Amino acid sequence: MTQVNGMWKRLVTACSLLAMPALAWAQSADPKPWQLNMGKGVTASSQHAYDAHMVALWVCIVIGVIVFGAMGYAMFKFRKSKGAVAAQFSHNTTAEIIWTVIPVLILVVMAWPATAKLIAMYDTRNAEMTVKVTGYQWMWKYEYLGEDVAFTSRLDRESDRIRQSGEKPDLAKNPHYLLDVDNQLVLPTDTKIRFVITADDVIHAWWVPALGWKQDAIPGIVNEAWTDIKEPGIYRGQCAELCGKDHGFMPIVVKAVPKAEFEQWLASKKPAPAAEPAPVAAPVEAAPADAVPAAETAPTAETPAPSAQG
Repeated sequence: MTQVNGMWKRLVTACSLLAMPALAWAQSADPKPWQLNMGKGVTASSQHAYDAHMVALWVCIVIGVIVFGAMGYAMFKFRKSKGAVAAQFSHNTTAEIIWTVIPVLILVVMAWPATAKLIAMYDTRNAEMTVKVTGYQWMWKYEYLGEDVAFTSRLDRESDRIRQSGEKPDLAKNPHYLLDVDNQLVLPTDTKIRFVITADDVIHAWWVPALGWKQDAIPGIVNEAWTDIKEPGIYRGQCAELCGKDHGFMPIVVKAVPKAEFEQWLASKKPAPAAEPAPVAAPVEAAPADAVPAAETAPTAETPAPSAQG
């Protein structure tokens, strides 16, 4: 009976391992409470990370099936009840070479494309726009460099009210409880966007899973990253570095929209140009007084000059 139960446990474990890759195909951009696998995301970086993850997962599954399959076969075929006698040997040079060379080759094959993709993830050249992200306790500040647009983004008022009141949140009415913000970061799709990330007080980390990367926000240090979002939508994230008592209440919401819609939004956020001052009228010059003719004031022979004696 014990042997039967053990076989059933091994069978269930093997089936679970085989089912995990099948569940991967249905993953959406945002993480779900029930999902088991990594999401594909909506950027080239996230797709590269997903591809590398799936290669590693399949390699592990194949190795696991071979190893556990061989173990299961050996335990069943050469069990003690059948009178099997264990072989006595210290080593096998051929087997040791095989199980050393093959794993090394597998690691090299996996590392070569992964290294190229990792380098590409940090290449911020040729970006079409730059967004500066600054972490604060406990909010984010976004600045569209060169556009004169900046704002802060923090937990939305309703979520903040519910969490501080102590009442139980109604997820039917507030499905994004603790995940919404008062000001979303709006970005254009199909645009290479450079991020410069820092912090004002303590270490934070800006992380949106659908974008495929996480970057530390460190006071006094500027880190770089980039993204190119392929699909419009709402993508959520969190601060991923413990930064104080309200660390869990620093959500991130990215709204990706088509370029034309982004340009309209950006124009609406820019401050109105200052009104030009009205032109000042030139001062009117006073008319000159009538000049007295010199002939009338100059002494003549008929009009003697005044005497110095008075």
